[in-house]
Order: sequence, then structure tokens, then C-alpha cells
Amino acid sequence: MSTARGAAARGAAARGARKVDRRLEAAQNAWSAVAGNSMFRALASDPTGNDPRALRMQWAEDTQLIRDRGHARVHADGTVIANKHSPLEPDEWVWVFAHCALHLGFGHLSPDPVSAAAPASAAAPASAAAPASGASSPVDAALAVARCVVVARFQEALRLGRPPALLPSLPTAFEEQLAERWRISGIPSGLSGCSAGGAGPDLVPPAPLPSAPLPPATLSWPDRFALGLGQAAADAVDEAGALRPVAGRKTDEAWEVARRWFVSSYPLLAGLAAGFTIISDVAVARDLSITVAAVDPSAAEIYVNPLAPLTTEERRFVIAHEMLHAALRHGDRIAHRDPYLWNVATDYVINGWLVEMAVGDLPEGVLYDPRFKDAGAEEVYDLIATDLRRLRRLGTLRGRGLGDILSDAHRAHRGTELDEYYRRALATGLAFHESNGRSYLPSGLVEEIRALDHPPLPWDAQLANWFAEHVRSPTPRRSYARASRRQSSTPHIPRPGWLWPEEESFHATFGVVLDTSGSMDRTLLGKALGAIASYATARDVPAARVVFCDAAAYDAGYLPVADIAGRVKVKGRGGTILQPAIKLLERAPDFPADAPILIITDGYCDPVRVRREHAFLIPETTRLPFTPRAPVFRFR
Repeated sequence: MSTARGAAARGAAARGARKVDRRLEAAQNAWSAVAGNSMFRALASDPTGNDPRALRMQWAEDTQLIRDRGHARVHADGTVIANKHSPLEPDEWVWVFAHCALHLGFGHLSPDPVSAAAPASAAAPASAAAPASGASSPVDAALAVARCVVVARFQEALRLGRPPALLPSLPTAFEEQLAERWRISGIPSGLSGCSAGGAGPDLVPPAPLPSAPLPPATLSWPDRFALGLGQAAADAVDEAGALRPVAGRKTDEAWEVARRWFVSSYPLLAGLAAGFTIISDVAVARDLSITVAAVDPSAAEIYVNPLAPLTTEERRFVIAHEMLHAALRHGDRIAHRDPYLWNVATDYVINGWLVEMAVGDLPEGVLYDPRFKDAGAEEVYDLIATDLRRLRRLGTLRGRGLGDILSDAHRAHRGTELDEYYRRALATGLAFHESNGRSYLPSGLVEEIRALDHPPLPWDAQLANWFAEHVRSPTPRRSYARASRRQSSTPHIPRPGWLWPEEESFHATFGVVLDTSGSMDRTLLGKALGAIASYATARDVPAARVVFCDAAAYDAGYLPVADIAGRVKVKGRGGTILQPAIKLLERAPDFPADAPILIITDGYCDPVRVRREHAFLIPETTRLPFTPRAPVFRFR
């Protein structure tokens, strides 16, 4: 009898196990991931404790979602209705739930007091009844789609989940501009995947008159989301190396007030401000010769002089200035330029942006020139580098003749994590700033922020592009003398095939000036030569003219490209003078006049002058001691 009861119990347990709803389990796991994200934590629970609204998920059989093949809809009270019949993966549910939460954070379900007080008459057209801002209306389909596009664009920048449907290239305009355009021209096809509601809306607008008014101290959904963004940025800083105030470092309350203003009131720089530490110490300022302020990007610390007589608005300007220096990686973009003049050029650009955005007040004596409006840092550097004597007398926020971008060689390097933090902070701030229509930003600043999310090509890809442009390979031609395979659909139509010319033709070549001095690293040199050989083979180059150079030039003649990487024997190990090797190639009667020259050196060389197309290939950790007039590829 006991055996029978045990068997029955095991059967019931097995039947219960089979009844586990895998779809519900996937949705619950995704909801836990979204609600536990620090960005949405303030939406799930009100920080003030006065608001009954909270972000919550309700697993239901929604008729409208089933009809529209949608996945979820969000109500103004924070309830997200999830379609229990949607067969989504966990990362797709993450995208859906984050999409609904962002609608709340962006204020897409905030009640419109004007519409509530004076509803449109029945005779008014449907498009006029929809408010331009505030509550989303099911009648105004253009505005609803535009808001979904803005949210999807934000998710794409931050990689929040995987969209259930393939998204097209999303437009970058504000939601009001998109809606106004689409009301006239119609909503483009292919944007239905931007909505969590499928073919229908994913926003459930609030009632015109709430039955129970909220307490006066209640935070709005956008305010709660702003707090979450600040907390998310702070968490990212912790992950990037626990960048917190160090024991013994002093912090001035006035400077802290200025820093916290960005977190609470300026979305573009809120994420950055949440992660930076302000060090206000007279001793530190004296040791570093800081007049007003300086920044250490590798530590996310801003050093200020507490004795500097600045107002609150001027402190905001200074903090924004130093944060942009660090986040835009100005210290890593010096390349071949003079470090101080590069610092001055970036100061002119940043200060112009901050004046245009009206962020604080420009302190007295700070570098600012309206002539450089809409100019990039590289362009400004080229303009000011012609008057070095005058510029040496100018001063940054650190002081005259000193750059305010610091770096500590003894500090543990956390460049990869910090690069990701700076990128995420600026990308998040830009998306939130634009989605709320706070104010227009300088185009140069927007371009630099978006460029951070698209890292440059690696050195080998850049070198391949250079080869493709300057080393021409022979091209085949089509000829009926060699027929191609006929297509099965039209077998009666003959087609020409590719034919390489059999007559004598000239093959492309190039010159290599190879620095063989004692400071060249053999491992890096092998990588560079291997890349050159592979690209030359791909361009059908049979041989290249190689010249070794240190204290003198050694002409190795034309070498097969396979031998460049493998069997080349480096001859000299002395000092580095490259000009004789370049002259040897330029004057060689058997070297074509249009053949380019690739110069491989470690940067410890004399200035050179090349009278034909050329490029430099140098290690990533070095720079040339002169201003090159050709592309520079840095290998590692």
C-alpha cells in the first residue's frame, strides 16, 4: 500500500513539473533583471516613500495584445501588462520590459494638464485632439511611433536586451519633429518593431482626471528615472575600479554642491558627474601647481584649488570643463602634437561649447575665442600652432604654461574599463537629453559623443585601406573568348568570363624603409612585416623594394613579398637616420615614380622629407618627433 502511495505521489510531482510555464519563467527572469537594474530601481520603488505607484509586471491574457501580436503595454501607474502567449527569449523580454520602463522615465505617460482641463470638442479633428506633449493618445499614431523610436534608439545605444524584431536604421531627430514630419508624409514602414505592442500601441494613457490625487511631494516618473541614471553611473564607476573618495582626501562642500547639480539637473553630464570625485586640498593644489582646477582621467578625479575665488556658476563651468576633457579622451588623442598646445586647443573648443550651452559662467581669464565656433580640436590646433610665442603665455585652468589634463604613470591603468564608463555615461546622457528636448547641443559635441560609440578601425584595417588606395593591382576584364557558366534559367544566353591579360603588363610595387636600429622591438617588427606581406599578396604585388636603415642605408633590392616577413635578415643595429634611405628610393632609376613608400620606425629618428606618396607605421606607444604630412598607422 505504501508503495502504491509513493508511486502516486511521484506521479503527481512529475505532472506538476510538467506544468511549469516556461514562458512565464523566462518573463520573470527578465523582469528581475530589469527591475534589479540600478537605472530602473527608482521606478520600481519610490525613494520618497510617498508614491503608491511602482513599476510592476502583470502576466495576463490581454485581448488587444493578442490581436496586435504584441508583447506588453504599460499603464500610467507603472503596471506593465505582459502577454502570456508571447514566445520570447529572456533577452527579448528584457528589451520589452526595459522599453516599457523607459516610456515612463521619458515622461511619455505624464498627464497633460491642459488636455485634462479643457478636452477637445467632438467636432475637432482627431489629430488636433492629440496633445503635442504629455499623455500619449491612441489617435495620434505618429507621436506614439516617434516615442517608441526614441526609446528604441536609447536601448540600442545602451544595448538593453535584444529586440524581438529586426529594427531598421532609426532616425535621430526629436520625437516631436518625427511626429510632425510623419503626420504629413505618413509613418515609414518597418518601424512597427520599435513598439512593444506589436501592430498596436504599447502606451495606455492615463485618465483625464485622476481619482486620487498624488501627494504634493511625489516625484514624477522622469525625476525618478533621473535618480536611477545617476545611480547607474555610480555603479558603473564602482565596476570600473571602485573610484570612490580616498581616505585623507579633502572635499569642499561648495564644489560638491556644484557637482551634484549636474546629477540632478543636467542629464547630459549627469552620468559623468556621478562618477567623478572632487579633491579640494590646498596641499594637493600646491604640489600640482593648480591655480583653479585639473583632471586626472585615469582616476576620474578633479583636483580644485579651494582658494580660487569662484562663484557657484563658475564652479559648475569648471567641473563640466574638466569632465569633458576626461570623457572625450583628450589626453589620449595628442598623437604627434605638442601636449600643451593640444591642451590649449581643446580648452578653446570645450569652453566654446559650454558658453553655447549656457552651463555656468565663464571664469575670468579662461581661454575663449568666438572665432573657433564650430571648429574641432584638431582644426583649432592647426590654427594656433603658428603663433607659439604668444600661446606659451596663455594659461589653462591649471595655470600659465601648464596643461590641466594630468596623468599618473605610477597609477594602475584601468583604461579599458574607464573608456567603457565614459562612453556609456556620455551616450546615456545624450540620449536622455535629446529625448526630453532639454536644449539644443553644439553639433561638434554631439559628433564627438557619437564617435565614442564607434571606435576607429584597427591599425591593420587602416593599413589595408592605404594599400588598396595607393597600390593598384591588375584588374581582369570580361571576354567572350572564355565563356562563363550559363545560368540555368537562361541557358541559351552566353555570358563572358573573367580573363586576365596574357600580354606583358606592369605590376604594382611599393617601397619599404625599415628602421633596424637597436630600439626596434623584434616582436612588433614581425607583426608589421607580416601584415605588409599579407596585404601585398592580396594586391597581387610580386615584389617590394626594401631598404634597411640605421646609421646608413642598406639596399636589399626587390624582394618577394613572402620573404619580407620570413627570411629577411636585419643588417644594422646602430642609430636611426632615415633620410638617406628615402633619397635612395626616390633617386633609384628602377623604382617607379608613382610607387608609394611605407616607413617603419619606432619614432626615435630624425625628421624626414618625402617627395612622394608615403605613410608611417610606428608602435602604438610612441610618436614621431616631428609633424608628419602623411598617414600614421600605429601597430601593437
